[in-house]
Amino acid sequence: MGNKNYPGVKMTELSHIDGKGNARMVDVTHKKETDREAIARGAVAMSAETYGLIRGGQGQKGDIFTVAKIAGIMAAKKTDELIPLCHPLAITHIDVEYDFDDSRHVVNITATVRTKGQTGVEMEAMTCAAVVGLTIYDMCKAVDKGIELGPFYLVQKSGGKSGTYMRKGTKKTI
Repeated sequence: MGNKNYPGVKMTELSHIDGKGNARMVDVTHKKETDREAIARGAVAMSAETYGLIRGGQGQKGDIFTVAKIAGIMAAKKTDELIPLCHPLAITHIDVEYDFDDSRHVVNITATVRTKGQTGVEMEAMTCAAVVGLTIYDMCKAVDKGIELGPFYLVQKSGGKSGTYMRKGTKKTI
């Protein structure tokens, strides 16, 4: 049964929407605490000139990749402040890795977040990856305003009632 605002969608299918179509925070009080991990990826594409300037990690504003990693870690820890209805979590691990595609002038970002808790860390991993990308843009925009961000997506997650999710076309790493 649909809702006038979401035709064809059962309101019970959307965890942050109640049966009347109202936003709600999911009650995780009685959920089992489990080990949880999420991995998200994103990409930053730029001109060959910009890519060449930063490939070694240095730019006009300093060590771009270390600064971006720290920004991503900070963002993951603040996800509940940025995304309405996200639970504050006791995150136990956050990491950011880079993979460089020299032929396409793309910096690929992989963000991994872990916790032991009652709800997952998918949003924290996605927020981390996105803010890493935004920070790279910020640190490079003086020389290249045409930088493109994306796509950003969840690669996989583990833990909780729904178990393991793995994006089609990816190899399991968890």
